Amino acid sequence: MDRLRNRLKAALATPFAAKIKETLLVYGRMIKFSHTIFALPFALSAVVLATLEAPLTVGKLFWILVAMVGARTAAMGVNRIVDADIDESNPRTAMRAIPKGEIGKKEAWLVVAGAAGLFIFAAWMLSPLCFKLSVPVLILLCAYSFTKRFTWLCHIYLGFSISLAPLGAWIAMTGGFSWNILVLSLALLTYIAGFDILYACQDSDFDREKGLHSIPANLGVKKAMQISTGIHTATFGLMLLLWPLFRLGWPYGLAVGLIGVLLVVEHKLVKPDDLTHVNIAFFHMNSLISLVLFAGILIGRLTGTV
Repeated sequence: MDRLRNRLKAALATPFAAKIKETLLVYGRMIKFSHTIFALPFALSAVVLATLEAPLTVGKLFWILVAMVGARTAAMGVNRIVDADIDESNPRTAMRAIPKGEIGKKEAWLVVAGAAGLFIFAAWMLSPLCFKLSVPVLILLCAYSFTKRFTWLCHIYLGFSISLAPLGAWIAMTGGFSWNILVLSLALLTYIAGFDILYACQDSDFDREKGLHSIPANLGVKKAMQISTGIHTATFGLMLLLWPLFRLGWPYGLAVGLIGVLLVVEHKLVKPDDLTHVNIAFFHMNSLISLVLFAGILIGRLTGTV
């Protein structure tokens, strides 16, 4: 065992292995792989809730995860490609992989094609219905990249496209649609749209100058933050509604209470005249919210209260 471990360490220490690791890190940064944590817990929450109607197998879980990674990678790759020229002229985004020259557009398109193919294959492995829906879903996901060129409702569209994740996971598990799971999708829609509005406040002046559309650029940062607060209030209400719909137990109640506190903290961190904490609010707070929601549903299911 020690000999095998030493050989593995030696292989990983070679220049070739280091190059592969660096390449993977570059591509991971390009598609913001770490941001998968925003939507994935919602999809997994749908999987847990769906076990009330259908059994979970290792194969199903594996292909659902593959589909999630493939779809998100394809959509984010398209976004980075079509926005490359915009990103290059924006000081905040000029160091992204394509504008910086770390990745060429042809390479990025190959990643998109591979990820799209992976998503479609995973959908085919899940069910005929999932396979039929895979291409329309990909189109909807990739279309987001063009929305800010013509509408300030781009944040809502982003939320809508990502909100397909729990619905897709439910369909993969049960083979059908449920109005109840739509509430979880709407919670994800409003959750994503609300914090995307806050994030877009950083680029309000730049977007206005370039003729791009966003709620902060079109309506002003102060108004945008008020709208974001209203949307996240709806998120909290939708999460509460899940409680009676799925007869969730006390762990979920505690989770939603904590999420309410986190949402308040998130909006306290960001002020119209002080955007220095946007990244903390965007990544740390929202990562916690997603994980807390999933934990509340999972613990409730494992303890028999769901």
